Amino acid sequence: MFDRAILNQVLVIIPILNEEATITDVIKSLQSAGLTRIRVVDNGSEDQSLVKAQAAGAEVIGEPLAGYGQACWRGLQDLPPDIEWIFFCDGDGSDDLNQLPPLLTHLDACDCVLGNRRATLAGRQAMTTVQNFGNWLATGLIHWGWGYRYHDLGPLRLIRRDALDQMHMQDRGFGWTVEMQVRAVEADLRIAEVPVGYRHRQGGRSKISGTLTGSLQAGTVILRTLGHLYWQRLWRETPIERLCLILSAFLLILGCALTAPYGDFRRAEEMPQFWLGIGVMAMGYGLSGLLHHVKAVWFWGVALGSRLLLLPMYPGDDVWRYLWEGYIQQFGFSPYHVAPSAEVLIPLRTTWWSLINIPDHAAIYPPLAQFGFRAVAAIAPSVLLFKLAFVLADVMICRLLSWRWGYAQTLLYAWNPLILYCFAGGAHYDSWFLLSLVAAWLVCEGGQQRPPLQLPICAVLVGISVAIKWMSLPILGFLVWRTYRTTGLKSTMLVLLCGGLPLLVSALPFCTGGDCPGIFTDSDFVAFFRSAELVPYVVSLVWPPLQTQNWPHLIPLGLVTVGLIVRSQTFAKFAETYLIVLLLLSPIIHAWYFTWLVPFAVASRNWGTRLLSISAFVYFVLPHRQALGEVGWELPLTARVGLWLPFLLGWLWTLRQPRQQTLALEHTAQ
Repeated sequence: MFDRAILNQVLVIIPILNEEATITDVIKSLQSAGLTRIRVVDNGSEDQSLVKAQAAGAEVIGEPLAGYGQACWRGLQDLPPDIEWIFFCDGDGSDDLNQLPPLLTHLDACDCVLGNRRATLAGRQAMTTVQNFGNWLATGLIHWGWGYRYHDLGPLRLIRRDALDQMHMQDRGFGWTVEMQVRAVEADLRIAEVPVGYRHRQGGRSKISGTLTGSLQAGTVILRTLGHLYWQRLWRETPIERLCLILSAFLLILGCALTAPYGDFRRAEEMPQFWLGIGVMAMGYGLSGLLHHVKAVWFWGVALGSRLLLLPMYPGDDVWRYLWEGYIQQFGFSPYHVAPSAEVLIPLRTTWWSLINIPDHAAIYPPLAQFGFRAVAAIAPSVLLFKLAFVLADVMICRLLSWRWGYAQTLLYAWNPLILYCFAGGAHYDSWFLLSLVAAWLVCEGGQQRPPLQLPICAVLVGISVAIKWMSLPILGFLVWRTYRTTGLKSTMLVLLCGGLPLLVSALPFCTGGDCPGIFTDSDFVAFFRSAELVPYVVSLVWPPLQTQNWPHLIPLGLVTVGLIVRSQTFAKFAETYLIVLLLLSPIIHAWYFTWLVPFAVASRNWGTRLLSISAFVYFVLPHRQALGEVGWELPLTARVGLWLPFLLGWLWTLRQPRQQTLALEHTAQ
């Protein structure tokens, strides 16, 4: 009998999908062996699996995103601090848990203990011909590529917690187990394979090993995973990756240096030089996507250096309005009630007043943004100071994303040419809105064991984003709806109150005579302005009266948003999909709007967003045409295709990947 103290340091993780016939027996078998800390991860079961697992005494958490690896990864979140070992097994009853004692005897001598089904006659007989062949081929390829001989890719595995932390597991689908065994070899772990019994699943229906198509799909995923891992190994063990890192960093820095002197788009001769610099940055950014490991000094050196190089760049024309609206607040004027061209403000006009865009319109930015403008302008109405405020928020986003996903994955944001230009060069304030939204995302999805203040803090952060930029309002709606579905009316009212508080508090000082700032749909800019839109442009070709009417596009946007609120399971999935739909349907599009998608692409790896980070610069055809003397602010058709087509193709490719890679949650196909 094993020491109870040792067994209490083992956490069992069981991913399940419709295993109501077997899960109770599996949990009881584990408990009878002394393993009482059991975490069941439900990956979308439609039967009574979850209820039965809870009744049997297991901790049950949900993972709405499909995939074996995704469920295993979710089970590893928020581990109790005293857990030293993780034990994975299936919930279909196929694992012979009577073999647990031999596995547990290796706790002192090994870091990773694997159950070898093919070492027993019963195990080999219970596995299909396809399974036996697949295991032989996969383990043979691992031996060929990494020099270590495994005999099975079975589901029964016991691994030390700190060893698992070293692996940095990336696969979220069916390649999870093969990646774990390859990473164990690469990490030079002490590995043991122990003969275990195996039997046909004890209940339910096999979604993979029971069909030839499923087995072939599983085999394809395993082979593709091995190929990817082997390429990563070659990449790391040769000078190629280091050369790629140096070249990527050099091109990004060089591109910023080439771009910085050419930001005044009123001068037609500057645009070709601007695009040249962006092109060099794009090459560096493209190379950064090949990097799998990046040290902090490289990550922050390029991230900070590139932003510093772009600070002196001539800004976009929005910043003059930020300066003006912050500046006039120092004298007691509300930017919501007095347009820049108002006679009462003539004595306050500055040397840069003539640069303010649309001077006949009062402010349309939400009240908390106005407080930010006022706070910065109180120090000095300086473009450089405003840029520093925007870059500070931008750098904080880099920190949050890298803390959560690591430096290599966060390169998609931190070394992104669109991000670099829009905040450090163009001086757009959207980084403030993104910072609060990213913080809300990380708090909302910070773990399954929610502390009492998690939801209220998340709601306040979303509320702050709403009070800085209106378009995050539906994200608050999603949070309210999800809270209502999961925790009830009382928590919903608290979330609604916390989410609305930042907007309410920041709007009150601007209220005069019962008139408070709202969403300014009556502004001519909001009602009629067009630029580089996609769906409204296509619709207007079919129905010309909609060429100058923006409000009808709110109808499909509202319907789709409501559908997303009802169907979405996670904050990140809703936020990213909603923002994509918003940009597709919005009649008002600017290049810096696309920055809203980039933080979420760090997690989703959305190829559309990656490509859009480069193609978005086609937008600057608009100011270039104006500088050449052309009238209007409509992107030509060819330029519009060049801007949107890479995004659409990349997005569709990303959507297609889960359908190819996500197989049913069953491990016995190996």
